[in-house]
Amino acid sequence: MSLSVFDLSGRVALVTGSSRGIGYDIAAGLARAGASVVLNGRDPARLEKARAGLAGEVPEAGCSAVAFDVTDEPAVTAAVADITARHGGVDILVNNAGFQHRQPMLELDLDDWEAVLRTDLTSAFVVGRAVARGMIERGRGKIVNICSVQAELARPSIAPYTAAKGGLRNLTRAMTAEWARHGLQVNGIAPGYFATELTSALVADPEFSAWVAERTPAGHWGRTEDLVGPAVFLASDAAAFVNGQILFVDGGMTAVV
Repeated sequence: MSLSVFDLSGRVALVTGSSRGIGYDIAAGLARAGASVVLNGRDPARLEKARAGLAGEVPEAGCSAVAFDVTDEPAVTAAVADITARHGGVDILVNNAGFQHRQPMLELDLDDWEAVLRTDLTSAFVVGRAVARGMIERGRGKIVNICSVQAELARPSIAPYTAAKGGLRNLTRAMTAEWARHGLQVNGIAPGYFATELTSALVADPEFSAWVAERTPAGHWGRTEDLVGPAVFLASDAAAFVNGQILFVDGGMTAVV
């Protein structure tokens, strides 16, 4: 097998929640593999800054950006139609948008619970379905859902996130059950504990960082660039017969008790 199976040249990749952090680094990795990348976020100013940064890093990628709320179905439908009109369709979708809300369940407001579920789970259904319609028409496509080690494990105070990521794991399987026969491959990546802008407070907490190092066989936090290889693999022809799988990138955390 030639390494050309990892080449994403000529593919259009939409990465949600990609103005920073894990989403941005995955988008950059796909661009370096040859894909034309469409960044997404809700803040137009931050998104344009990310687009300009990526265009400077990978000038040959033809990077663009579309600001829309992944939980707003009409906005998603309009954005996917716009991307299709400009680029001919989406070949690769990475459902990365998400956020965390930490609070014990007995103190958790229903609105906060539902906000996490909408962003971390329902948005993958909304964006995934909108993009899959075009993929099914063309008979090909790759969807990569960014799950979490929390799809397998649970910790106190993050119940909505744990429920959402567990649901996203099974949504990946449901997408596979319905769409694989049309030429789509739908898989997930489940990161462990990664040092990002959003986890900076936890990284700076000596007690929590010590727990991460002790609980993770690799002995340290993950780096966002550790997710690039798995994302490129699942987005490429190298994963042509990989369907409905969740690839845990967690330094071995889920391998031990």
